[in-house]
Amino acid sequence: MTVRMHTPNLLARAGTVTALTLVTLGGTTVAPGETGNAEAASVSAYALRIAASKRGAPYQYGAQGPYRFDCSGLTLYSFKRAGRALPRTAAEQYVRTRHLPASLRRRGDLVFFRSARGIYHVGIYAGRDRMWHAPKAGSVVRLERIWSGAVSYGRVG
Repeated sequence: MTVRMHTPNLLARAGTVTALTLVTLGGTTVAPGETGNAEAASVSAYALRIAASKRGAPYQYGAQGPYRFDCSGLTLYSFKRAGRALPRTAAEQYVRTRHLPASLRRRGDLVFFRSARGIYHVGIYAGRDRMWHAPKAGSVVRLERIWSGAVSYGRVG
């Protein structure tokens, strides 16, 4: 004899869902005051998907999409489509983000490349030390390994 439980349906009919119920059923819970982090995570995840959808789009200096991009144009376009405004250049985007150590980075965070003269390149972190970016003239938007240790990470709020 097989017993089937339809707990989610029962909860829906009862009209009550608690945090404990969500945890028990594998749902996502957000603590009070943490809605901003959850919302930022979903915005960043959506921006990452937008950037990935532009795979193969040609690089063009100063281009902001939808068919051609430079590095900061790709991040600006992706986050704009996800509902967040970013400034135009990589350096301005760096100033606008919340900086975090590599140990706290997550998919959808921005990856900033730096030199002695400042921030010179940006991409969107895709996980596993890779990022989506528009590298340089003659190339296309692509997923690539982060090739330098001289990077900083920023989270769009």
